[in-house]
Amino acid sequence: MNQVYQENIQVGEVANGLPLTIPVYRIKGNGTGPKVYIQANMHGAEVQGNAVIYQLLEQLKQQPLTADITLVPYANPIGCNQKSGEFTLGRFDPITGVNWNRMYHNHDALIELFVEQHLESPISDIKQQFHALLVEKTQNLLNGPAHSINTGKRIALNLQRLAHNADIVLDLHTGPISAKHLYCPEYAQSSASYFDIPHTLLIPNEFDGALDEASFCPWWGLSDAFKARGREIPILVEAFTVELGSQEKIDLAQAAEDAQGILSYLTHKEVLLNSPYKPKPMKRFACMLKDYKAYYAPMGGMVEYSAELGAHLKAGEPIAYILRMERYLAEEPLHTLTIEQDAIAILHFASASVNQGTELYKFFTHYFEL
Repeated sequence: MNQVYQENIQVGEVANGLPLTIPVYRIKGNGTGPKVYIQANMHGAEVQGNAVIYQLLEQLKQQPLTADITLVPYANPIGCNQKSGEFTLGRFDPITGVNWNRMYHNHDALIELFVEQHLESPISDIKQQFHALLVEKTQNLLNGPAHSINTGKRIALNLQRLAHNADIVLDLHTGPISAKHLYCPEYAQSSASYFDIPHTLLIPNEFDGALDEASFCPWWGLSDAFKARGREIPILVEAFTVELGSQEKIDLAQAAEDAQGILSYLTHKEVLLNSPYKPKPMKRFACMLKDYKAYYAPMGGMVEYSAELGAHLKAGEPIAYILRMERYLAEEPLHTLTIEQDAIAILHFASASVNQGTELYKFFTHYFEL
């Protein structure tokens, strides 16, 4: 049986001066495979990832491993505790209003000089030294003047430092009310079929502040920079955001299935030895990020969401009904909303009460089968 090691690392201080810490769990492999980093609950209400990490730990204790695996539940302890009544609000830093998952650092500026210095280096050296450089530069940011880093950035940099040690990074999230879906870099499209997730968003090499982008963008850029100098090297890191369904709840039975899907992918990447995990047979659909469309409320009111998540909708089909009782005598109080093009419904807003312009749904459009 594998030993699970726990370390509590400090990611800041709270108002009474006491340390703000997060638990980090590690399992050792034999050192021959790709290192793995998995975190959950960066957004406070997105708690299912904690259940998935629990189920992963239960399975990984029994499983021979080729590589070290680091797992971080409760990645953002402030977000976890951002409560208002019975609801968890922890999507945005309450001081700055910035999305907690948009504070990671873009290290693309390191690429050109590194390529110049390693044009003839073997790939094994490139991989080892670029990992070390990313960790070093992230630590340097943390070592800067304490007054120069806000709360969210400090948490993010501590997590990013851990992630930059890994060859595979999985950031576990959920939507408001959501079907399972996967954010996958375009170059790793073939890997998407090894997760037990039916919907995949293919994302370009564009940094927008999230952990998956902070993890894969430097390596994608590194590969492109070598190619521009006449040398082909593969993209040596894969990183994904795994959307596990809806927020504000955990389902341990579903988490066991989600963990098996992740273990299927890790089997494909040769992290697990003699592994029984295989991807489930299912139809998997994908769309490019540019074709992931938001549908905003055309009017204020009370919404019944009628489009089933994961459903393949035809243009003109109803997706929701908006009730406006204040207008009962002045106009038709019940309005039908329809979709203008064929689409797959992926997620919708959590509340039935919406203002005009609220994002009601997100849809895959121009989708295709993987």
